[in-house]
Amino acid sequence: MYNFIQKFHSGWAYLALLILVVAVVNAAIGFFSKKEFTAKDRKIALFALITIHIQLLVGIILYFVSPLGLDSFGQMQDKALRLTSLEHPLINIIAIVLITIGWSKHKKLVSSESKFKTFSIFYGIGLLLILSRIPWKLWL
Repeated sequence: MYNFIQKFHSGWAYLALLILVVAVVNAAIGFFSKKEFTAKDRKIALFALITIHIQLLVGIILYFVSPLGLDSFGQMQDKALRLTSLEHPLINIIAIVLITIGWSKHKKLVSSESKFKTFSIFYGIGLLLILSRIPWKLWL
């Protein structure tokens, strides 16, 4: 079971990151070109939110069944174990919280420019945080 969850978490990450990048680029283009915020733009941001939350749920399950997760939590001197047991989950949870805040804030905004700006900032920071804590040696 561990192997399936780990492979799913790694594989789903490609899709989640791709959709998140598309959402950030779409928001930046919409903001800088001053275009009107449409249902398509909302759906792109929503799909990014959904895929990232699915990745979080699978990651939480993986954290508790993986030998690199909770079991290695106290071994902070080993960089690889610290990354997988503390830094990766913590930073990614912070990133997902920011993405969720961006989604929630956009619903209260009226102008297209402010919606695109909110998505650009919150989804963009979330994307950067996620990219900063991917265990690249394990992933590639």
